[in-house]
Amino acid sequence: MKKKFKAESKKLLDMMINSIYTNKEIFLRELISNASDAIDKIYYRSLTDSSIKLDKKNLNIRISVDKDLRTLSISDNGCGMNEKELNDYLGVIAQSDSYSFKQENSEQTDVNLIGQFGVGFYSAFMVSNSISVLSRPYGSDKAYLWKSNGCDGYTIEESSKDGYGTIITLYLKEDDDDFKYSEFLEEYKIRSIIKKYSDYINYPIIMKVNNRVLKEGTDDEYIDSTQDETLNSMIPIWKKKKSEITEEEYNNFYSDKFFDYEKPLKVIHSSVEGQCSYNSLLFIPSHAPYDFYTKEYEKGLQLYSNGVLIMDKCSELLPDYFSFVRGIVDTQDLSLNISRETLQQDRNIKVIAKSIENKIKNELSNMLKNDFEEYKKFFKIFGVQIKFGIYNNYGMDKDKLQDLVLFYSSNKEDYITLNDYVLSMDKDQKDIYYASGENVSKVSSLPQVELVKSKGYDILYLTDYVDEFVIQVLMEYEGKHFMNVCSNELDLGSDDEKKKVEEKNVLYKDIFEYMKSSLDDQVSDIKFTSRLKSHPICLTSKGGISAEMEKVINAMPNDEKVKADLVLEINENHDIALKLKELYDNDKELLSKYAKILYSQARLIEGLSIDNPTEISNLVCEIISK
Repeated sequence: MKKKFKAESKKLLDMMINSIYTNKEIFLRELISNASDAIDKIYYRSLTDSSIKLDKKNLNIRISVDKDLRTLSISDNGCGMNEKELNDYLGVIAQSDSYSFKQENSEQTDVNLIGQFGVGFYSAFMVSNSISVLSRPYGSDKAYLWKSNGCDGYTIEESSKDGYGTIITLYLKEDDDDFKYSEFLEEYKIRSIIKKYSDYINYPIIMKVNNRVLKEGTDDEYIDSTQDETLNSMIPIWKKKKSEITEEEYNNFYSDKFFDYEKPLKVIHSSVEGQCSYNSLLFIPSHAPYDFYTKEYEKGLQLYSNGVLIMDKCSELLPDYFSFVRGIVDTQDLSLNISRETLQQDRNIKVIAKSIENKIKNELSNMLKNDFEEYKKFFKIFGVQIKFGIYNNYGMDKDKLQDLVLFYSSNKEDYITLNDYVLSMDKDQKDIYYASGENVSKVSSLPQVELVKSKGYDILYLTDYVDEFVIQVLMEYEGKHFMNVCSNELDLGSDDEKKKVEEKNVLYKDIFEYMKSSLDDQVSDIKFTSRLKSHPICLTSKGGISAEMEKVINAMPNDEKVKADLVLEINENHDIALKLKELYDNDKELLSKYAKILYSQARLIEGLSIDNPTEISNLVCEIISK
């Protein structure tokens, strides 16, 4: 007799099939998980019921296909279902046998069944015209056959079956322009789905596979042969003891799982027990993926629940600044939605994410402390991401990350931490000095750097585009403020030197005003300075935007453009100073040309473009020819 689904509507079933599950291949994961649950149930019952005699070595799940009939079957030797259970659990959408069993056995803390929502079975209708379920419960001679096409309802009739357990048979849909359902009859496709989602199911997933073998007694004659093959590895590497795993096994797992054929820089293997328990196996790669610094890159760890893949990239488990980390997390303490494809808002995920973040940070800190050369390799690859973490979110994470960043030191000619810098400072040094540029060579040649270095002060060379933004967010480190050697505020001269420069600037006030007007006020000021030794000129900046920041921001692909408040500074002891006064007194037109050349030279030194290169080139040639 035909029965209607107690969930009452075709509409609800359609929603289960077409809305909850977004990926058709999920159906095989769901059916295998249900089969695993069925075996778990009979196994748990056998622990307390001596009448249940199991051959525990032969507990398994079997996959079989018939291409002619277009059928795919999943069978298990688990607990099986009687007529009432088939009616209750397959006739009522979202009624779960696993959930009921778990509730009844809640005192057993090790009852970790996968399926709890009762809708996974119906995902099979995404790929099937009809489904049959033949089941015989343990200890019974009777078997029952459940059939449905997923539309009008289902039938249950008494049947026969050798041995206890369940066989689910899917009658696959015909191929159409949108999807090739025949793929699910191919060995390679079944293998790939099991490898992806169900590789760590506790029981063997067995399938008869075709092999070509050499015919006995011949050298080149082959015959086709079929034999049983276990398709899953069952025991995940992350659940083994670290002492039992070799470096080669870690590397092979990483390579197979993440398709990276260079061994990882570091492996972080953890097992955490407590209010929220989980196992994790994390890898710090030895190189960045080709798309790492693009919008297409997706961060995230593979998330498993009891060995079943739930999400391929769970972004909630990693902060952006550790997005380079790859790996897996396996936990039973999750609140999954009914499709098991996505997570509910779950505090446990946040707890796990916080724990993982600390483990990554501790591993990096240990590498920095104990293997600096290895850490430098890491930082050259992923350092920008760490720096971005300091700058992002208005500096909320700067205290976590500031001791992980490296900058190039002018004194040591190597990378150092901020802590290294502060420890090596003179007792009377108040500031941490830095200078920005395209690379170490160009920063080192900046005119402003020369005097600071001559006084023995160390300078941090900032060569990444994000560096100055990081420094502005940090503001200070261990009570020491950051000072840009190209800032207008820096003055390392003595009181006598400062007084002398001020007096000379007063004398040259009219000359500098004339030069400034010749530049169409592209600079806010022109003045003499004592910050230069051998160099004739330099540019300094006022306020929060330096010349280097102007260059970086204006190179970004957006409409935001900024302009640094620049000051043209002239070495008071250079011969150019006398030349400027001579020109002002005798040839103001030529002084205007000098002003333009000097300003353009200063911009080029800073790595800034000039608006009128042809005009400047002509002026230089004109002056040289005189």
